[in-house]
Amino acid sequence: MTPSEHFLFFKGISKGRSYLSGGEQSKFEKAGIMVKQSSLFVCGALCEGMVNFEKLKGFVSRVRPALAKGTAVRLPVGYPAICIDGSDAIQGQILDLEASDTLLSILDEFHGFNPNKPEKSLMIKAELDVVCENLQFKALAYVLNPDRMPKKLEVIEQGDWVRNLQENPPLTERLNDKQKQYVSRLGASSGREIVPIDLDLYRQLMSLEIVADKGRRLALTKLGKELYKHLQ
Repeated sequence: MTPSEHFLFFKGISKGRSYLSGGEQSKFEKAGIMVKQSSLFVCGALCEGMVNFEKLKGFVSRVRPALAKGTAVRLPVGYPAICIDGSDAIQGQILDLEASDTLLSILDEFHGFNPNKPEKSLMIKAELDVVCENLQFKALAYVLNPDRMPKKLEVIEQGDWVRNLQENPPLTERLNDKQKQYVSRLGASSGREIVPIDLDLYRQLMSLEIVADKGRRLALTKLGKELYKHLQ
């Protein structure tokens, strides 16, 4: 889905998309895996048509366009996140999930949420006021921890992150294949492993603050680790 198509999707769609027909069992239920019915409001990378939706698609029973009250901010990697304070109408989706404990743990890890130490987590879980299918209710979402806000944040005007990404694509879309491949290799390597790099690529990734020179080897910076997460 192109940025223009994605923008029109949010502006024009009125009904949610269902991945399971009425009464149909999911593959997890058929396999005897315990799942929890859960709904999650998302914006940005986890929305249908965006970079990380395919990772969740197998667990999604329905997608419904929705608006949430809050403030949308742009993270250094380029994707939006939600601040619970604010009154903008943030475009997003309600994902109805058939979630196992494993998936819920993966979602926590993806969002930098530690259920044992929520006060030290990048993001926390919170209930937002949402409007979906002409109904107003509370929905669970991952939002930025107000006590652990990243230093480099850009407030997205009127919460319109779709337009923001059209005008300034995220870092994952600005890198070339060679740069992405190296970040993926470095992210998958062990702590002491040396991943060879040529001088031009070294200069490019250093200037983007994606890698840090540790002397005998390179390592991903905080931005690099966030980028690696979106490239998997």
